[in-house]
Amino acid sequence: MHQFDKDIFLKCEKPGAYSGHIADNWSINGVPNGGYLMAILANAMLQASEMKATPIITANFLNRCEPGAATVSTERMSNSRQFDRFQASLNQHGKERIRAFGTFANEHNECILESYERKPPEIAELEKCVPIPEMPGFTIFANLNIRLDPDCTSWFFGDLSDRSEIKGWIQFKDKKPFDSLSMLLIADSLPPAVLTSQGMVAWVPTLEFSVNIRNRPASPWLKCYFRTRFITCGLLEEDGEIWDENGELIAISRQIAQYRAQA
Repeated sequence: MHQFDKDIFLKCEKPGAYSGHIADNWSINGVPNGGYLMAILANAMLQASEMKATPIITANFLNRCEPGAATVSTERMSNSRQFDRFQASLNQHGKERIRAFGTFANEHNECILESYERKPPEIAELEKCVPIPEMPGFTIFANLNIRLDPDCTSWFFGDLSDRSEIKGWIQFKDKKPFDSLSMLLIADSLPPAVLTSQGMVAWVPTLEFSVNIRNRPASPWLKCYFRTRFITCGLLEEDGEIWDENGELIAISRQIAQYRAQA
């Protein structure tokens, strides 16, 4: 079993109630990654759902999580011929930390229309991109191979851009094949796009995060593109696209986060 699959494992204690462990393998400065936490919640909802494909997962981050024991409860909100909808709550130490909502569809739904009005992002060749090194406290980079387009790395050296944009390639270091649950992690794994225009900040905590998975990846690497266009009173949005090497759109995301400047 791959590390990510081990780290989102949940034991069903009874219908709608699960227990698990938040691992310290997907942390940013010691804090568990939001996409990883969403995958735990989505795993619970997916186990409870009769439908298994094309999930739309939206999570509200109420309180900070920490590595350690956690419980997840699920509740079906509605069920129809097209969609199975759930809500889920992740709790630690008797306190609700995240509440998520999931919409699941039938794996065998007919694809009535497919139309892309945007092409995959142009990203430098893999060999020319800059790998993110392993760093103390940033365990996520020990488990993910992330290579950033050189055009999005000048902020490392204090040379800021006029566009909050970041893009690059990503894969699991243990070569785990991508699946729907791992897309939630991938959608939250590159550095925040706002760093390219504003430089390093104390923290960019997620308030709300939504990921819509469109297709199953069919390549060993994925291309990721994230862009922030508006920062208002410290709140920002980050819109994301994940594509495979065959030009298939895999997932889209929108994250609402808080910009916290260095003290």
